[in-house]
Amino acid sequence: MKAKSLYLLNKHKMVLVLIGLLVICTLASPFFLTVSNILNVARQISIIGILSVGMTFVILTGGIDLSIGPTMALTTVLIALLSGCSGIVAVLAALAVGFLVGIANGSIIAYLNVQAFIVTLGMMSVLKGIGLTIAKGSPITGVPQSILFLGRGKLFGTIPGQVIIFICVAIVATVILKYTSLGRYTYAIGGNPEATRLSGINVKRYTMLIYGISGLLAGLAGILMATQLNMGEARLGDGYEMDAIAAVVIGGTSLKGGVGTVGGTIIGILIIGFLGNLLNLMDVPSYTQLIFKGAIIVIAATMQTERKPGKC
Repeated sequence: MKAKSLYLLNKHKMVLVLIGLLVICTLASPFFLTVSNILNVARQISIIGILSVGMTFVILTGGIDLSIGPTMALTTVLIALLSGCSGIVAVLAALAVGFLVGIANGSIIAYLNVQAFIVTLGMMSVLKGIGLTIAKGSPITGVPQSILFLGRGKLFGTIPGQVIIFICVAIVATVILKYTSLGRYTYAIGGNPEATRLSGINVKRYTMLIYGISGLLAGLAGILMATQLNMGEARLGDGYEMDAIAAVVIGGTSLKGGVGTVGGTIIGILIIGFLGNLLNLMDVPSYTQLIFKGAIIVIAATMQTERKPGKC
């Protein structure tokens, strides 16, 4: 009975952390539980949430993608450059660029056997350089007017459209991981890539595809960012990859691969979002907030360390 209780506590500990954080936020600020504030938090976490869903796929394979921030920023520049074109063209172009960046990362990692950290770190620099070069180091104002609703629209005049898109992305990703062969292979590659290869699964091809998904979602995040701000800028993605990694790890996905869920990642996103919101409501300076955010990441990583069987 004691072992079962410990198992349930270990399984749901980040949910308990989230509940505890909600209680603290409610007690610390009378403005926290207002509808406007909750909707504001939901809007703020939507873009990082979409990036985090893509990162979940990558980390489940035991990989990492440091290029999603610059990929997102590059797509904002692209959309701004296409401000005079059809909105559909701009959206498709942004998604295509994001997907191709991911495929490029995955191809080098899988077929040239280069470590994901090195490949995506190098790609991060390359993409940021491309964005700054194209934009000549300055923001580009304007996006196709027909797609502004993606970043600024509201369902029923209340719920931000970004939130709806994030929820849809999370649902689709959950279905893929739970009920499709791609999902099963994602977990298998992270659990034991060699055994997966020996079972007849094309590990290289699926690895490439998974990084493509990460890039595609970075492109989608870029579309939402550009249409929210009505501009493109090559520095808009700075630090977003670290927030995405933090959300995934806080949510219980193992950096070794093979263990994790989209649901867990959403819990991680909510923890980061609510913590940031509370600190803002308490007028804590942004540079001081880094201390709290870093601390909670370290604490969460420590809590995710599994106990060995037979030990308490």
